Amino acid sequence: MPATLCRIELRKHLRAARKALTHSQQQHAAKAIARQLENLTFYQHAKTVAGYLANDGEPELTETIAQCWQNKKQTTLPVLHPFSKKHLLFLRYCATTPMQFNRFNIAEPVLSATDICLLNQHDIILMPLVGFDVQGNRLGMGGGFYDRTLSALDPNHRPVLIGIAHDCQKVDTLPTASWDIPCDYIVTPSMVQRNPGCATPESHLHKSAQ
Repeated sequence: MPATLCRIELRKHLRAARKALTHSQQQHAAKAIARQLENLTFYQHAKTVAGYLANDGEPELTETIAQCWQNKKQTTLPVLHPFSKKHLLFLRYCATTPMQFNRFNIAEPVLSATDICLLNQHDIILMPLVGFDVQGNRLGMGGGFYDRTLSALDPNHRPVLIGIAHDCQKVDTLPTASWDIPCDYIVTPSMVQRNPGCATPESHLHKSAQ
């Protein structure tokens, strides 16, 4: 089976699995993921965290974001780039941020140049995904928005990349492409997976704080 077809079939199967979760299961997952993150020492020390607003059965980060605000962390959300096709910007997000729906019917902050937070100004980026494997490979929705955006990161000065997933989204091995950006960590309701080749998270936080 060609790798592209395999990715398409995997995406279909894993999206169906996460969308089949009940409301109660989704609520449990959101709380468990928030606890998992809060228990990570480098996450506790982070000052700026990018999140997302859940869509298509993705784990909710509402509790995690509220937790960030309570702990005086700055949060951002991805916004579709108005000029660079299939790229993202990250805008500061708080309870009073004006919001609008993008072309995918996902809520995002209203674009404001003064609220843009550059990639290297983040300590951590929490990313949704469709599937993941033990190597930290991430299968997205297929648009390539995160991969294109994160390809600009300086490997020596970048945030920690954390994929957020339900346990049912794990597979043994994902077919990968040359442009795929792997995660440093995967966090699910039941586990924190540190991936092979992951740099020391504290070194990222130290550099981003400089």
